[in-house]
Amino acid sequence: MTAFKLDQNKTRALYYRVRGKGEPLLFIHGLGSSGTDWEWQVRALERRFRVIVPDLPGSGHSSALDRDASISDFAKMLWALLEHLEVSQINIAGFSLGGAVALEMALQRPDNVPRLALINTLITYRIDHWRKWLEARLPPLLIRVLGMRLTAKLAAMRLFPHPWQGPLRERAALVMRRVSAKTYIGMARALEKWSSVDRLSRLKAKTLLIAAEHDFTPLKEKVAMAKALGADIAIVHGSRHGTPFDSIEATNACLSSLFTDRPIRSARRWARDGAPTSTRRLARLAQIVEEQEIAEPTRP
Repeated sequence: MTAFKLDQNKTRALYYRVRGKGEPLLFIHGLGSSGTDWEWQVRALERRFRVIVPDLPGSGHSSALDRDASISDFAKMLWALLEHLEVSQINIAGFSLGGAVALEMALQRPDNVPRLALINTLITYRIDHWRKWLEARLPPLLIRVLGMRLTAKLAAMRLFPHPWQGPLRERAALVMRRVSAKTYIGMARALEKWSSVDRLSRLKAKTLLIAAEHDFTPLKEKVAMAKALGADIAIVHGSRHGTPFDSIEATNACLSSLFTDRPIRSARRWARDGAPTSTRRLARLAQIVEEQEIAEPTRP
């Protein structure tokens, strides 16, 4: 991985990796995750794209989260990284919190984002529904009462509840418990404060919304969101919140169609992956990648 220094004193760094060649494509991970978790999407798209995968502040290898971090700040940091890499036009895919950052980037610089994929994300996380209240307030409470390790285990069980999803569940718990309680709560607060509702008219990107049938927030809100964005929507049946992980085939097919300007079959019945063998193989793949990153020296 490579370090991008965020300040003049070079005390804070954003770590990232770049794979492949071609048109630039940025992947932004979600809360409690890291860039490594995009590995199955990276491997599918690096043959046609220059894929850029950062770890957000407080996640993965990057420096600790600022006390008053915001979604807008995350977007500005990533634009600074892209300027450092001499990238002016960028396609973006974001998952969950990463989708909010991706949308914020596209609203900050509408002419610089030609295509945008948002996976299980919303246009506002301000509390206007009891399910949003639960998602915003329950995890911080559990962290304070149970600690990060047990909370991560419970969250992983909720993401991947099926018996044959054990390897994904173990991987998710491992990644989430590495995030500090301070970072998790700080990022959750930043997300709750963020909204794009009054700025959607600025968006120029060709947009695709990938929505899980059983996401933690209502599917009907995603349908309304797609309409507000003028976006295509692909609903993945059987999937829960972790669609890039439990529905790899559908996710990769939709992303490939968007980023290569092929028709997106919104009416197709996309479905969650169901092969235990594939689940074990891909969970092991992510583990191997992370072991390689730990072994490799980081470059300034």
